[in-house]
Amino acid sequence: MEAKSAKQFNTTGPCVPFKHYMLPVLPRLSAVEDMIKGEFYFVVHAPRQSGKTTFLDVLTDKINSEGKMYALNVSLMTLQTVTDVTKGMNVVNDMLNQALFSSEVEILKQKADTYNLLPGMSSFGRMVRMFLIYLCEDLDKELVIFFDEADCLPEAPLIPFLAQIRDGYNNRYKKGNKFPRSMALVGMRDIRDYLTQVRPDEQSKGVASPFNIKKEAFTLPNFTEREIGTLYRQHTEATGQVFEDSAVAKAWYWSEGQPWLVNALADVVITNQLRNDYKALITGQHIDQAAHILILRNDTHFDSIKQRLLEPRVRRVIEAVLIGANGFPDGISDDDVKYVIDLGLLKDDPTNSNDFKIANPLYQEIIPRFLNSKIQYKITKTLPNNNILK
Repeated sequence: MEAKSAKQFNTTGPCVPFKHYMLPVLPRLSAVEDMIKGEFYFVVHAPRQSGKTTFLDVLTDKINSEGKMYALNVSLMTLQTVTDVTKGMNVVNDMLNQALFSSEVEILKQKADTYNLLPGMSSFGRMVRMFLIYLCEDLDKELVIFFDEADCLPEAPLIPFLAQIRDGYNNRYKKGNKFPRSMALVGMRDIRDYLTQVRPDEQSKGVASPFNIKKEAFTLPNFTEREIGTLYRQHTEATGQVFEDSAVAKAWYWSEGQPWLVNALADVVITNQLRNDYKALITGQHIDQAAHILILRNDTHFDSIKQRLLEPRVRRVIEAVLIGANGFPDGISDDDVKYVIDLGLLKDDPTNSNDFKIANPLYQEIIPRFLNSKIQYKITKTLPNNNILK
């Protein structure tokens, strides 16, 4: 691809942060729209910083702009530390009110703080269901609702939350009852798998599977190598700066399409290495250097991975993979392995159908360094003070 002349681009003005570029998100999960058309309730799960929230924002705007239905995107992230059931249900309703207030659809905005004192809103076992019933009854079109970060709910509020959704779903067509047309629970994990961990089916008499209304679970795929090239060309179109084919290939190699890594590699090259000099050609060597910078740098993304590695079940799975164990030892369940896969830390090894590998070469560098960080620290403290390593 041939670069345009510098005169055609702003090479001296404000920089264009690479993270502001993105691929069209709807084609990555087109089946979700079919679920909504079919009036299904379903799950979307993918690792952190893989584009879930962006996808929900775009889909919500699309549905509302088409005018056939209303859509509401509700984040439940603030509930991750709420363990009290009554407080948890109140916070869910607070988040519903906040989402309504923030909506660009006027009729939805008007419904914020409308239902707080109505019948049923004082009982933690009914308040979320009643909120959604009142809201749907007040609207002149059907409602689609997305609960983002749904797996942030601790066990105590999670069970009644899902049970209320289930009850509302089962009764939504009885005697004119109204409830959301379609609903998605969105997070890092398939919510049904999460429930199996926190509350085995044999302990859930009466609500054996609180979200057994789930039609299907979807996950956001990583970028393909071609999509990485498409993403990087957006920067070229904006600035004239060209990524060589080798740069795209190296970005694919290091990231295997993990969206945050794809963007971070390019951003490090453009911002840190080239200091926003858009005349410079970006090569595979630049991407290699960016990968090593990321490995040594404590970005928030990697901090999140390190926090997961502090979980015993995650650490056991990862350590078994790193030592090349033939299968997983006793004490590691299939659910533990699936959990680590859902976190985006592990993937099938294409060279051996029975084995797994760390998800991408960057993680392959980051994860062992963290797991033996204490040993590394002790080594550096005991090394002789000489010039050998300088």
